[in-house]
Amino acid sequence: MIIVLKKGATKKELNKVVEFIKNQGLKVHISKGAERTIIGAVGDVRRLDEDHLRSLHFVEKVMRVLKPFKLASREFHPDNTIIDINGIKIGGREIVVIAGPCAIESEEQLMKTAKAVKSAGAKVLRASAFKPRTSPYDFQGLGIEGLELLAKVKKKFNIAVETEVMDPRLVETVVDYVDIVRIGARNMQNFDLLKEVGKIRKPVILKNGIASTMQEFLMAAEYIMNEGNAKVILCNRGVRTFEPEMRFPLNIGLIALLKKESHLPVIIDPSHSMGRPDLIPPICKAAIAAGADGIIVEVHYNPEQALCDGPQALTPVVFKRMMAELKPIAGAVGRAF
Repeated sequence: MIIVLKKGATKKELNKVVEFIKNQGLKVHISKGAERTIIGAVGDVRRLDEDHLRSLHFVEKVMRVLKPFKLASREFHPDNTIIDINGIKIGGREIVVIAGPCAIESEEQLMKTAKAVKSAGAKVLRASAFKPRTSPYDFQGLGIEGLELLAKVKKKFNIAVETEVMDPRLVETVVDYVDIVRIGARNMQNFDLLKEVGKIRKPVILKNGIASTMQEFLMAAEYIMNEGNAKVILCNRGVRTFEPEMRFPLNIGLIALLKKESHLPVIIDPSHSMGRPDLIPPICKAAIAAGADGIIVEVHYNPEQALCDGPQALTPVVFKRMMAELKPIAGAVGRAF
């Protein structure tokens, strides 16, 4: 249920509504817009006396949210959510590019890549210390050593860093090293993990599952937000289809649909969806035109020798050229780059 307070409602009046909701055993989530404050009551809202809430002179309206996802919906938060990461704003006017290797392989590899992607305009370095792989015999990442390298590169190049977290038991450890945590497609419905990252106060990139619907995707975001962390970034990375020429074809229409249904920022992962570097620049252009707030893309100095997902990585030279090509696309749709 959503309770919209009138313009000018005081903090005391806000607290009165919050206390009333909590006394009924429901969770409270507050969304403050430019002119209105919206209070979300989550739980068995049949307990709430709607007539009492409507009778309060500082309450503008009371509405039930019909969609299964409540906190992620536009009804709860009409304005776009803008997530600020050390001055980097995802969800605002600027298109934010996150780039780096699929996996951390060595200090030299990470340092060289960080320098290259930052000089080309990337605002965040992506690199996985832990890697979920289809085969148990494939490279699984450097683990804690990789996290330590991320902290080192962050300090040296003054760049924000992100990495994937796979195990609920490691969430507290991972957040000590990075600015953003990432939930991969395989873990979109790992509800224990979602709840755990919901307890932290750092942004979370949530990728859609390989066969998920939009509603399932937003319900996964709801798990995180219901624990108190509203800093969720939705990442469209495509879904599995019958088409063998692309790994997980990316639905451009989903970007526009997510922006309509949810207030959360939306980015794309063209590397895992396209699976080949020649298709990444055009899909990035299309995504920006469709309303995406950012891109997370893989860059590797020597893709042929990469320990993970080399065939889909861009070289630094190609990445730099793509960044130059994306700038006029962003300008054409009123975005900064």
